[in-house]
Amino acid sequence: MKPRTSGNAHRRMAGVLAAGLLAAGTLSACGGPPGADGEDAPSDRTLTVYAAASLTSTFEQIAADFEAAHDGVSVELSFAGSSDLAAQLQQGAPADVFASADTANMDKLAADGLLAGTPADFAANTLMIAVPPGNPAGVTSLADLAGDDVNLVVCAPEVPCGAATERVEQAGGVSFSPVSEEQSVTDVLNKVSTGEADAGLVYVTDVRAAGDRVEGIEFPESDEVVNVYPVSALEDSTEPELAREFVEAVLGPDGQKVLSDAGFAAP
Repeated sequence: MKPRTSGNAHRRMAGVLAAGLLAAGTLSACGGPPGADGEDAPSDRTLTVYAAASLTSTFEQIAADFEAAHDGVSVELSFAGSSDLAAQLQQGAPADVFASADTANMDKLAADGLLAGTPADFAANTLMIAVPPGNPAGVTSLADLAGDDVNLVVCAPEVPCGAATERVEQAGGVSFSPVSEEQSVTDVLNKVSTGEADAGLVYVTDVRAAGDRVEGIEFPESDEVVNVYPVSALEDSTEPELAREFVEAVLGPDGQKVLSDAGFAAP
């Protein structure tokens, strides 16, 4: 005969089974057991970085390295002309770090009390003439850009590369009549690389990053106009410690090597 199990025993067995299922469900809902040190895995965090368009490739690399060194952290990058980014921040756009292609736009945020500390200069850049492959317009100098037969594209005056273009005009004693003024240096580069323009004034680093899509022409007047790039954590950052660490990553040896390899000079 099979042994009989009392009703109380059945109830005890059901209670043990239910408790086990409840514990398993709790672990599943929490994403698994805690780590070996008894602490839960870190929750995901996002760091938002506003950066000048000319920093696109370098900051993408610095951000990737930063994410690799910080578990559960993702860096969200927003690139545009520095003046556009500064205006967005002045209007309350949420961000943690701002990197500008000039000091003027950083100074605007400092005046409004939007910076968490004193900005740090981390790179410098100069202008270069960009032309389509083969240089169909035969541009060889800054003076050539003032010719009526050259379709020139530049940055708008309020954008750092546009302000630098105006200073270069003064240094070279020339006057440009561009066919368009763009809101970012990448827009200028795109018009040149697609053949929509005969030439454009962009940064040295943009020409290098474009590879064989454009050709670069140096001109001596560029040495008189140097753009210095500052970076700062923002006062309203929701991740102040991460923001500070990202700034340190930009200023540190690894970040500086990324920038140097891209053609940026020391500030």
